[in-house]
Amino acid sequence: MSTPVQHPGRWRPALDRPALVALLLGLVGVGYRLVLALQTLPTSNSDEATFGLAAMHIAAGRERPIFLYGQHYMGMLESYLAAPFIRLAGPSWPVLRLPLLALYAVFLWLMYRLTRRLCSPWFATFVVGLLALGSERVIRDQLTVVGGRPEVKPAVVAMLLIAVGLAEHRIRHRWLATGLFGLLAGVALWSDWLIVPYLAAAGLLLVWAAPRDLVGWPGVLLVAGFALGVAPMVRDNLLAPDGRDSLSVLREISTKPGPVPPWSDRVHGGLLEGVPLATGLCPPAGCTRWQQWFGLLYPVLLAAAAVLALVAYRRAADRAGRLRPVAQLALIAGAALTLLAYVRSPLAAVEPLAYSRYLSVLQISLPAVLWPLWLAAVRAWRGTTGAVGRLAGTLATALLAGLTAAALVGTGLFVADSRSLRTEERQAHELADATRRVGLRDVYGDYWTCNRLIFNTGERVVCAVLEGNLSPGQNRYQPYWDQVGRAARPGYVLETGSSEERELRRLLGDRADAALVTEVGEYRVYHPETAVRPWR
Repeated sequence: MSTPVQHPGRWRPALDRPALVALLLGLVGVGYRLVLALQTLPTSNSDEATFGLAAMHIAAGRERPIFLYGQHYMGMLESYLAAPFIRLAGPSWPVLRLPLLALYAVFLWLMYRLTRRLCSPWFATFVVGLLALGSERVIRDQLTVVGGRPEVKPAVVAMLLIAVGLAEHRIRHRWLATGLFGLLAGVALWSDWLIVPYLAAAGLLLVWAAPRDLVGWPGVLLVAGFALGVAPMVRDNLLAPDGRDSLSVLREISTKPGPVPPWSDRVHGGLLEGVPLATGLCPPAGCTRWQQWFGLLYPVLLAAAAVLALVAYRRAADRAGRLRPVAQLALIAGAALTLLAYVRSPLAAVEPLAYSRYLSVLQISLPAVLWPLWLAAVRAWRGTTGAVGRLAGTLATALLAGLTAAALVGTGLFVADSRSLRTEERQAHELADATRRVGLRDVYGDYWTCNRLIFNTGERVVCAVLEGNLSPGQNRYQPYWDQVGRAARPGYVLETGSSEERELRRLLGDRADAALVTEVGEYRVYHPETAVRPWR
């Protein structure tokens, strides 16, 4: 990656051309996301606000949550990372997202190193360039604090690099490296269970690449590191009531009663919608037919990459020569297992737009998936192949160019839509200011209003969630519900024309207009003379 250059009285590493271009592309990617984070783009929501409120509680020493409030399987590492910044600067969306921007930068750097080690320098630069782009779906997965994916991706790539480094004898402190491998695996497992396929692939690569480092004290450090990383989850599950441990909750979610969509619908939603969305080729509203081509191509590329790696493995003269294809097979296996697990889920067919975020971890395998196309294109342009090879190389070049162009279009569409998104975010802040201005401290609202409102006011306003019929809703943090429930005269922050507002006005009758105190955008704020709690 770099060559030491010595001058009288100083020493500095000089980047070669691929590394320099990758650095510039990476800086563009980080700068692009920094601008978005400062403008709270993508827009915030109550899911993200729940992590922000947890970070506030951690910073104040009030809570030490292991899992997301009301969701007993999503780790809270992102809240712990944000807590020191919130303690210093106070609660705000850019401050909350700052650690994720740093995680993205680390992910880019690690991906460059891994791709360069397993493939080639200029291909590593190309991968960094693709990862620097970002449609709304991609940026939302990278910058919004909703748990799991931003931290587990660099963790897995670091684990793969440790395994490769141990096999190549590039790592001096091998014991510490195995301990770090275990720690990263444990933390990733606690943070997000979706990363399990990649953890399994990285673990198998370590067993193959450095079996001697798993014996004796290095093996002890590996286990100890894993135990330390996963300790919060283990402790919480041991203390959880029956049926509320992580495994029980996940089992309940995955076995909900109801019709199971046919395989054809799940494959369609997973491949033709999920993969292009997660890759950044489509706007958030969904993929048109011409944007679905990469979803059709993806399993073909996985198979081609696997065959290519197996051929390279067979041709290798020694164990050192087999390291690269084995590591590529680990990336391929992680992607294949992740995609298979997603396609097995009914969510792939029922709500592919909302749940395509579960496929964002496929970015880890981007080098292995695109490597066959890059090889074919390079060999054709160098003239080292026959007529069939040149034809295949031309097609591969067109596919790589099409992928880049589609990612650029997706990025451009997101930037073009940023004005309307900023308007939405501004109205959310205006709603918070208006609620405080009319003197309300305790209010009721719907799920997508409440926690966002609480975070925007720094808990100066506390909101409890109601369903459309004004019955108790999904209140993730029980103390908020209890506090509003004790208020003698709570307010109501409701979307204009929503079922909640219609029901409130029906219950208030002739007093409805008198109870309306302000309107902000698409919301109305009510403050009745007496509390309206039909569930009591």
